[in-house]
Amino acid sequence: MEDTLEVQWDQLLTKLEQSIGKRPADLNGVLFLIGVQELGKGVLHFTKEQKQDLMHIGICKVLSQVGYYEFDYRDTDGWPHWKLVQKLPFSDLLSQEKMLKEYVINYFQNEVGI
Repeated sequence: MEDTLEVQWDQLLTKLEQSIGKRPADLNGVLFLIGVQELGKGVLHFTKEQKQDLMHIGICKVLSQVGYYEFDYRDTDGWPHWKLVQKLPFSDLLSQEKMLKEYVINYFQNEVGI
């Protein structure tokens, strides 16, 4: 199963490279892209703090698919806010990364169609 996840992950990165012209370097890069997509303001210049916020938005969005987070509201600047509704099951960094990759793949298949 681990091999299958890595094959699917590599395929996703290849599709993203074809779509945006650059292959994301890692999971954080993909989470950033999801955050930008969910923000819905297009390509802008973001500060380092905003980039971290966008990765958090990406994490919340993909984990909302399985009930860990729930969309709460958009602030006056249009940034989405999420609330934690179920304790996260992560026991270590490796299992966290594996789980996030699975949900990221699901996000792109179900929400974006790639």
